[in-house]
Amino acid sequence: MDLGYVKPVPALVIDVGDKKFYATLKANSSAEAFIQKLNSSGITMDMYDYGNSGKECDLPWELPQNDELITTIPGDISLYQGNKIIIYYDKFTDNLTRLAEIGNVTKQKLLNTLGDGNVTVKMYLEWSE
Repeated sequence: MDLGYVKPVPALVIDVGDKKFYATLKANSSAEAFIQKLNSSGITMDMYDYGNSGKECDLPWELPQNDELITTIPGDISLYQGNKIIIYYDKFTDNLTRLAEIGNVTKQKLLNTLGDGNVTVKMYLEWSE
């Protein structure tokens, strides 16, 4: 019997200084585990340049991998080696696990926000119905 309940849906919030991006999480065991880890208070990370294509950081925990050969686009957020997260602002091809995707974002907007060198990023969840 359908009681008309709506299941809450998590959105990943990427907070960089005074800018925020919202990402849609993927439907896989890696993203589900990431949601469980972030559920309480989120995580603040120091991210560094990754191959002129994104920003990377080490996670404090391992996540299950669902690697596939993909070519990223600006806004893709991927898991690498089970314990690294990368926010891509350019194309990159490798065996990665898709975690989330920032919609309607350009390479230039991400570069302007993430900048050169290290950047502090907070990721947390907002729930909607």
